[in-house]
Amino acid sequence: MPHREFHRGERVGWLRAAVLGANDGLISTSSLVVGVAAADADSKAVLVAALAGMVAGALSMAAGEYVSVSSQADTEEADLSRERAELEASPETEHAELAGIYVARGLSPELAAKVATELTAHDALGAHARDELGMSEGTRARPLQAALASATAFAVGATPPLLLAALVPTQSLTWTLFTATLILLALLGGTAAQLGGAPLVKGAARVTFWGAVAMGCTALVGRLFGAVV
Repeated sequence: MPHREFHRGERVGWLRAAVLGANDGLISTSSLVVGVAAADADSKAVLVAALAGMVAGALSMAAGEYVSVSSQADTEEADLSRERAELEASPETEHAELAGIYVARGLSPELAAKVATELTAHDALGAHARDELGMSEGTRARPLQAALASATAFAVGATPPLLLAALVPTQSLTWTLFTATLILLALLGGTAAQLGGAPLVKGAARVTFWGAVAMGCTALVGRLFGAVV
């Protein structure tokens, strides 16, 4: 029976996107709400700022991921098109190139040539995409998927500060949100570190520290430049 091994590296793609989106949603929305609240704004203004921050941030994340991953997809498609043309124009040269890759990885020239022959017969373009270009089905660029995942993760991260802005009185919102956000950041950072096999305390500490810096700076801006009522 084939044995399916688990590798933490398989989580890198989705884990990075999910953590980045949730962290960004939580930190940026909390910082925005803290800054507006520190400017002595009323509860309606704070709530509108939180909601606008969530929507704008989620759409910005989606647009940024879509453009970025689309560029990656265009590059991959261009490389595949060129490889496809080279396979049609000079299959012997491409076969030798593939065999050379396997020799460089440790196979004997005879075995490398045999492996290249069999893989070419099975799926020539797939073999070159995987072993020459470093592409695989699991790592192919998917713009829409990346955009939706980033927007969703941002919205999830932005939900706690939005709810606190709606439920907590403005007078106590700043410190309540500051404390709640740091706790959530610590939990999120620790969870991400654990899933990725990294030290839990280190992962929690670094995201909590930068979250505190971001909220502290925006609170200072709100206090210094906000309107006094």
